[in-house]
Amino acid sequence: MGTVFLPRMVNGPFDDSALFVQFRHQNRAVLFDLGSLFALSPRDILKITHIFVSHTHMDHFFGFDHVLRLMLGREKKLVMVGPPGFLGHVAGKLSGYCWNLVKKETHSLVLHVMEVHPQEIRSCRYPSWNGFQPDEIRCDAPFDGVVADTGEVVVRAVHLDHGIPVLAFSLHEHRHLHIHTAALEALGLVPGPWLSRLKSLVHQNAPPETEIVVPGHQHTAPRLFRLGDLAAATIRIVPGKSLAYVTDTAGTPENMEKIIHLAKDADDLFIEAVFSHADGDLARHKNHLTARQAGEIAGLSRAGRYHLFHFSPRYAHFPEVLTTEAREAFDRVRKKG
Repeated sequence: MGTVFLPRMVNGPFDDSALFVQFRHQNRAVLFDLGSLFALSPRDILKITHIFVSHTHMDHFFGFDHVLRLMLGREKKLVMVGPPGFLGHVAGKLSGYCWNLVKKETHSLVLHVMEVHPQEIRSCRYPSWNGFQPDEIRCDAPFDGVVADTGEVVVRAVHLDHGIPVLAFSLHEHRHLHIHTAALEALGLVPGPWLSRLKSLVHQNAPPETEIVVPGHQHTAPRLFRLGDLAAATIRIVPGKSLAYVTDTAGTPENMEKIIHLAKDADDLFIEAVFSHADGDLARHKNHLTARQAGEIAGLSRAGRYHLFHFSPRYAHFPEVLTTEAREAFDRVRKKG
């Protein structure tokens, strides 16, 4: 079965952290972490609507300027989510440039920045037309775990300890809408962009009497349908897919318990594996996970697949030490049931 989103790590396991998630058949994407993004095309970067940042160490926030430069001069809203202190870090980045030319642009880029605290979410807008001068910081709502909900997918976050507060994230498809191609053929309909509108209306729980126009093809005229009738004939609703993204966290029992809960039954778990178990003292000192801990978390959370990243350079010539260690831990946990 297909999924509404297609995740891929931007860089290799020894390079900066960034997970790009493209939405299938849509001109939009989200990004988890903002390390170096030179491996992403400008076209892909311009699809990004939301960026979820674990923390602002340089290898996770270096790409901010790259994104900003590409989006300047475009009519666009970019939502950014990060841990405590994030508003100040974004403001600090923006204050490093002179914006007199941007004020003259006819199109405005607006950064909607959210800072997630354990009890509340604080937010602020930075519009380009005003030289990215911030609006007043608002406390939007109590934090209930959800940091974004588009109707199709929901993104949740938990706070972890890395010596500083960091965020780990999960992305869940509310439900997957599977299109019956045979039903389309029986109705004489040709797949196209109109299917995205159909799915969007279903996700929004639009009234069944809502009218939807299906374009014609070749020599046939456009056809008008009631949403309820068309959806019933062509769509099968099944449980949605999910992923989790975890990096830069100490391997403490409290952190591991939070991660396992966050990633429970995820189809894909993207998780750091910085050091080997043999270097556990170093991992504890630097507040990172070992490959064994990453494999154990993947097994205990019952993730369908796990993807390791954020390897320490000390394993550059023998990365199999980390991948083998994680696999053995994963298999061991799974065998125990």
